[in-house]
Amino acid sequence: MSAATGSAPVTAPAPPAPATAGDRERPVRTIPMPRLVHVELRKMLDTRAGRWLLVAIGVLVVGALAILLVQDGGEHPLGDYLQATTLPTALLLPVVGILAVTSEWSQRTALVTFTLEPRRARVAWAKVAASLLVGVGAVAVSFALAVAAHGSAIALRGATGDWNLAGTVWLGAAGYVLLGLLQGLGFGMLLRNTPAAVVLYYALPTGWSILGSLWARAASVGEWLDLNRTMEPLFSGSLSAEQWARLGTSVGLWVVLPLAVGMWWITRAEVK
Repeated sequence: MSAATGSAPVTAPAPPAPATAGDRERPVRTIPMPRLVHVELRKMLDTRAGRWLLVAIGVLVVGALAILLVQDGGEHPLGDYLQATTLPTALLLPVVGILAVTSEWSQRTALVTFTLEPRRARVAWAKVAASLLVGVGAVAVSFALAVAAHGSAIALRGATGDWNLAGTVWLGAAGYVLLGLLQGLGFGMLLRNTPAAVVLYYALPTGWSILGSLWARAASVGEWLDLNRTMEPLFSGSLSAEQWARLGTSVGLWVVLPLAVGMWWITRAEVK
């Protein structure tokens, strides 16, 4: 008996169907910078720590204005009211800048942030922009409260109006607040630890004062490197060439350098 063996004809595979518009890979869209800034603003203001810090700033400002209104019948120039609103703001607002960075690393949400936006430099710049927006808003509120308090002293306490205040004084007061905020942000980026950044930020002026009282040379060096001392002339509205040089030196050391090194380190630090 014989068996006939055969094989099925081999057919060539069908050519692939042409890709349609829906099958093509969609282009990757970059997250817009305004959206990143908006997210960082919410991180700064939608937290319990951020809100209580703003409340504390408001309480200090209102307390300082109340003292001026009661003292000497409110007979103070507008510049005194301006200092009463900007100095408490400059005292606590840098902590908001510190928390803008350190809270994300201490609560371990940085992994989520850098997963959604792997380019860490854009996130760092968004934090800088958000901090400046908060600082500008705080400065505007401080200026408005100073003007309102001086007007209330004239209307309610019968004080003599003294509205003569140069525009450079307003700019100097704004610079005082914003430079302190950027310094806090730089320390937060550099250390990424809330207690260490806060302690270092507030311990530096005290350390300069103690060292200057014990060592005369440290006092002379502090005239160039102590940021609080070099920023004091900003409220006068006019700085000499030497004062500008001192301010630039201290700002470069305590604001620009921590920000630059901190941003560089954020792009390379291990996220856990």
